[in-house]
Order: sequence, then C-alpha cells, then structure tokens
Amino acid sequence: MFGASHDATVTNLALLALRGAFGAMIAAHGLNKFFGGGRIEGTAKWFESIGMRPGRLNALAAATTEVGGGTLLVLGLLTPLAAGALMALMVVAIVTVHRNNGFFVFRPGQGIEYCLMIAVVAGVVGALGPGSWSLDHAFDVWPHSRIVGLVTTLILGVGGAALQLLAVWRPPKPAA
Repeated sequence: MFGASHDATVTNLALLALRGAFGAMIAAHGLNKFFGGGRIEGTAKWFESIGMRPGRLNALAAATTEVGGGTLLVLGLLTPLAAGALMALMVVAIVTVHRNNGFFVFRPGQGIEYCLMIAVVAGVVGALGPGSWSLDHAFDVWPHSRIVGLVTTLILGVGGAALQLLAVWRPPKPAA
C-alpha cells in the first residue's frame, strides 16, 4: 500500500530508535560507573571480589566500553564493533556473576535474563546494521553486509569475552 520507500523509512526509524535507546541506556551504565554510586573505586572492589583482577583496570575497561560502545551505537558509527564490545561485556557478566542464579533477574544474585537480552539485542543490531540514518551510512564506514556485521559482532562478543576471561578472571574459591 505504501511502497518500498515507506518501508525503508519505517525500518530506518526503527533502527534509529533501537540504537538510540539501547546505546543511551548502556552509556548511562558506564557513566554511572564513573560518576555515580561507588564510582570506579567501588566498581573495582566489586570486580576484585568476583575474581576480575586487577579490579581497577577492569572497572575502567567496563565503564569505558559502556560509554564508548553506547555512544557509537547512538551515532550509528562502527556499529558491529560497538555491538560486539557490548556483547562481550554481557557474556563476561553472565559467566562471572549471573550463570548460577537462574534465568530471572529478580532471583537472588540476579539471573541471566537482563544480560542475555542485552547480548541478544547487541547481536541483532550488529547483524542488521545501523540503517541509513547513521554515520556508518553517511561516511560509508562499514560494509552493509548483514552477515559480515553478524560475524564481526559474534567474533568480538564471544571471542573478546573468552580472551578477557582467560586473561583476568580468577574465580574466588568456594567457602568451605
């Protein structure tokens, strides 16, 4: 009824809304690590308590990735790289904190629900790309192949998480 140009407009609007809301939410989490609550020092202590060492370096890396990756998604710039970085954060969070707490986030210790949904949304955004209303499109920065976007996001997301876990995660010993 409306035609291909209407479909493209709706798709671009939907991708802009998804990228904008998702990216801003993630960036806010990073800004909170820098400026809210316990700040980097508190985040670093918590990271140390779950075996992410050195805590300060990991806290800075997580906060910077959230602010940077979220901002890149809002702008639609280097979209699969930003999505992969955010996926990696969530895979690490699932493995280090949430995997033994069930699915639902309201369970004691918080289940994997929230982190899993963020990882999935990051994968979808990485696969679909930012749409035409993005800096990637304006500057022809990223190839517009969805399979390249998906593979890039998955390699960075899962591979980056695995490398970080191997390099810095030393799970605390269970209490006797």
